[in-house]
Amino acid sequence: MATMTGGQALVQTLKAEGVDTIFGLPGIQLDWAFDALHAEREAIRVVHTRHEQAAGYMADGFARTTGRPGVFLVVPGPGVLNTTASLATAYACNAPVLCLTGQINADLIGIGRGVLHEIDDQVGLLRHVTKWAARALAPAQIPDLVHEAFRQMRSGRPRPVALEIPPDVLQATADVEIGPPADGIRVAGDPERLERAAAALGRAERPLILSGGGVLAAGAWEGLRTLAEALEAPVVLSDNGRGALSERHYLAQNQLSLADLLPSADVILAIGTRLLDISRLPIRLGTGQTLIRVDADATQLGRGTLPTIGITGDADLALTELTNRVGRHNRRRPSRRAELEAIKATLRAELDRSDPQAGYGRALRSALPDDAIIVSESTQVGYFATVGLPIYEPRTYLTSGYQGTLGYGFPTALGAQVGNPGRRVVSLNGDGGFMFNVQELATAAQHYIPLITIVFDDGAFGNVRRIQEHSFGGRTIASDLRNPPFARLAELFGVAGVRAENADGLLGALREALAHRGPTLIEVPVGPMPMFLREIRERLAARLTAATR
Repeated sequence: MATMTGGQALVQTLKAEGVDTIFGLPGIQLDWAFDALHAEREAIRVVHTRHEQAAGYMADGFARTTGRPGVFLVVPGPGVLNTTASLATAYACNAPVLCLTGQINADLIGIGRGVLHEIDDQVGLLRHVTKWAARALAPAQIPDLVHEAFRQMRSGRPRPVALEIPPDVLQATADVEIGPPADGIRVAGDPERLERAAAALGRAERPLILSGGGVLAAGAWEGLRTLAEALEAPVVLSDNGRGALSERHYLAQNQLSLADLLPSADVILAIGTRLLDISRLPIRLGTGQTLIRVDADATQLGRGTLPTIGITGDADLALTELTNRVGRHNRRRPSRRAELEAIKATLRAELDRSDPQAGYGRALRSALPDDAIIVSESTQVGYFATVGLPIYEPRTYLTSGYQGTLGYGFPTALGAQVGNPGRRVVSLNGDGGFMFNVQELATAAQHYIPLITIVFDDGAFGNVRRIQEHSFGGRTIASDLRNPPFARLAELFGVAGVRAENADGLLGALREALAHRGPTLIEVPVGPMPMFLREIRERLAARLTAATR
């Protein structure tokens, strides 16, 4: 036990939990926290942004690509409100993110006097976009609450958490005990259900695995590969689960293959997934098919398609248990390599016809190393990347999940680059989404974050415009944009700017950016693109309907 301020208690507890990076913006309610960070600046790096939203997104990118909690610190009221889109995205994508926010003075909370940055029931608001939220009202409470925040992030389904601390509590001095770092609570699942599941998988003739973001969140990719190989089971990877099995593995399939694989499967193992198809509709099973669902979130088992066997458990521990048990029941199966490689080849040929998106995708994959991290956005090339860009390693492909958060990509990629200094990170953006956080070019330059940012510029909210043209007789409104020359703009911020006119130009620009160790922005002027995702969803839905009749 030592005498310290609340701010020092906060920083020392974060340090005890292994935090070495914090994203954020200072402000008057946080003065004592930032002063404590100054004293520990050799141990904890502070990456300050130009907008609170970016701080939240950077923590998300850091968390999802490293598997470690991402921490950000912002002022209360408008500061924390600015981060709610990032928290909602982290919530959708199972990211362990800790939101630390100030408050008004403790004795004024709930009175409604209208002091600086006051909003009613801030902690209640945060509970709508987090797994857990709390308030510390004394310096001695801070360590226990910080440890509990980390326990929550390390237990069950990882999701963001929040802790608010009033400024007078950060300034107050007291005897404080920091305590050890928190252990998470992780379980493999009910042994009897695991045994039933292993028996069903072992007896299956044509087992199928549906793998989601929960597998990546749990670091369960080795267990996934081992079980899939033991069963000779193809693995259909969700948008958020890509990379858990390398695209080079013949068992690895994307969601476009569901129409070929789902109808003939007799036992389906769905692990860490919400069990939705590429059209965001629940995956429906036919008569006689057995569904095993494994999820760290027990409530997920009752949503959508109900399982034959439901197991509440950590994906990594559950996969290990299933692999250990399945050998006692496992039958011999012929190799499915030829069949599965033929499915992949057919889908690849179809994807390669989706120009110009496919051309840009080929340029990306040709230039980038296998371990490059790609952060996709709500833009046509990003939509193509979701199924058309080969992904080879875990935690190297990020989306905004079901939130579909326009503008999340650039700052999220910055956080991913901070967390992975030995890897290259590429941010795919449209011009509309990029401008949501364009000011963070200053952050990239100031902190020398060597992110490669690509902006596909069609002078419009292109997806909105194409929907308007398609659905409303060509009538468009509020979808045209006036943009700066992005490469020149980047240069003004101190970021290398390059202009690439087509896919070949992008390939050359990427190679140039990879040779440059600082941040680079590549501007790619484009015209209207085909609505890739709508077209591919319609084709897949038709195939699935025909196959399951």
